[in-house]
Amino acid sequence: MSLNPIRPWRNIERRKSRQIMVGRVPVGGDAPISVQTMTNTDTSDVRATLDQIIRAADVGADIVRVSTPDEASTRALREICRESPVPIVADIHFHYRRAIEAAEAGAACLRINPGNIGDAARVREVIKAAKDHGCSIRIGVNAGSLEKHLLEKYGEPCPDAMVESGLDHIRILQDNDFHEFKISVKASDVFLAAAAYQQLADATDAPIHLGITEAGGLVSGTVKSAIGLGNLLWMGIGDTIRVSLSADPVEEVKVGFEILKSLGLRTRGVQIISCPSCARQGFDVIKTVELLEKRLEHIKTPMSLSIIGCVVNGPGEALMTDIGFTGGGAGNGMVYLAGKQDHKMSNDQMVDHIVSLVEERASAIQAAEAAAAE
Repeated sequence: MSLNPIRPWRNIERRKSRQIMVGRVPVGGDAPISVQTMTNTDTSDVRATLDQIIRAADVGADIVRVSTPDEASTRALREICRESPVPIVADIHFHYRRAIEAAEAGAACLRINPGNIGDAARVREVIKAAKDHGCSIRIGVNAGSLEKHLLEKYGEPCPDAMVESGLDHIRILQDNDFHEFKISVKASDVFLAAAAYQQLADATDAPIHLGITEAGGLVSGTVKSAIGLGNLLWMGIGDTIRVSLSADPVEEVKVGFEILKSLGLRTRGVQIISCPSCARQGFDVIKTVELLEKRLEHIKTPMSLSIIGCVVNGPGEALMTDIGFTGGGAGNGMVYLAGKQDHKMSNDQMVDHIVSLVEERASAIQAAEAAAAE
């Protein structure tokens, strides 16, 4: 739960779920909501896949999923899992042997639909491999691949059909005494996904993996994901998220973190509060923010920074941020530290100066945390 006694209207009471482990990352319970992405390289290309995983981890990915459609992929998975800085989820669709091979190769989690794996004997083999190698399982229900009998029963993909599919798969795992699982009920339709997830949240205490599947490109997919995931997270539903974009996986991680940061559910790096700019601006706000976003990507310490073009809202926003800059006149602006006016700075030097201030504050925070830990 995020608790704010001063501003109770900002509180989010998270749904109570049991906790599982995906490698060393806890999912569910009171663990932070983790951010995932998925590689789009050929998994058999170990170097390309690892490079993409490392880039995603650098911007905050807690878990990365890779597709393992063939034996070449599961062979490569052993080195990928060994060298990856974050736990790896192996994406399995139909072939039970790929799931067993992925578990043996070191995958932290298997993404499967137990009902698609084959007969009961094959399901038991997969579950045994997961148990033997310490794998968790994600049950991945998707509106686009529901079982034929459910489509015949309900006529179309709908929340009832998706949740019934998920509960059927849960039952298969539980009947085999396997409980280290999480579940998703994804759809590309925001309304369908949101309704299915709400119904699922009431039906099970399993950790929930949130996603709006096949959301679209960087802009359209970000909007759909922010609406769908944001509303569910605001309701307290969701233990781990993946933003599905037709874009670089790094962008998925960034968007996922921004969604969580906007709700106060995760903090990482610099949160920039900036105005859209107008004729009152004392400097080029848009260009400045673009530069600062790039220059401050390396900062992982949580911090707030306001960049406002004029004095109409600038001082008020600066009161609420760690560092602020408000446009003024004659080529100068005002720098705020901890909400208070501190000194003036010329517009042509402001970017370098603000980067220095942020880096200094990050170092001070890290030193204080290290001292407190000792």
